[in-house]
Amino acid sequence: MELPAFSVSQRRAAAVLAVLAILLVLGMRHLHGSRHPALAVPLVTVPRSRTPVVRQVVVDVVGAVRRPGLYRLREGTRIADAVARAGGTTRRAELAQVNLAAPLADGEQVVVPERGAAGAAGAGTPAASGSAPGAPVDLNSASPEQLDTLPGIGPATAAKIIAFRPQHGAFHSLAELDAVPGIGPARLEQLKGLVVPS
Repeated sequence: MELPAFSVSQRRAAAVLAVLAILLVLGMRHLHGSRHPALAVPLVTVPRSRTPVVRQVVVDVVGAVRRPGLYRLREGTRIADAVARAGGTTRRAELAQVNLAAPLADGEQVVVPERGAAGAAGAGTPAASGSAPGAPVDLNSASPEQLDTLPGIGPATAAKIIAFRPQHGAFHSLAELDAVPGIGPARLEQLKGLVVPS
């Protein structure tokens, strides 16, 4: 039995169809791979930068400053930063009585005394808050007024010291003042030589 002979045009048509079929298969594979172009390209993940937690302290700035009040500051800042946050000092401020370089402690009171205020240095009375009194103050017998003359010990902190004595007993060292709320290491440093336990 003889196979039918294909004409040249039929062979060309068959070749074209074969090429088209191959192209169609390749095209389908290409389209299938490019349906999700994001999957074809490797993703670059940028790591999130972890912002360090900034610890803060809250301090009470009072006295000869433009805006007395409570301020939140970054841990490790100095008394000078607290005074600046309070709007700076007034013209009557006695900055020589304040250690601006002292680090701030959470809960402390920053007192900027005024020149010529009762108890200021050179006034013939015990020194004002922020300056050294004539004689050390006895922690166990001092009155609120005497405690108020100490650097950074305002009326509120003086009241806390007095309330602390009957509840916890007499003070035996300056370091024990650290247990009183509002008195931290920076304040203890300022009180060295200014207070004594009886």
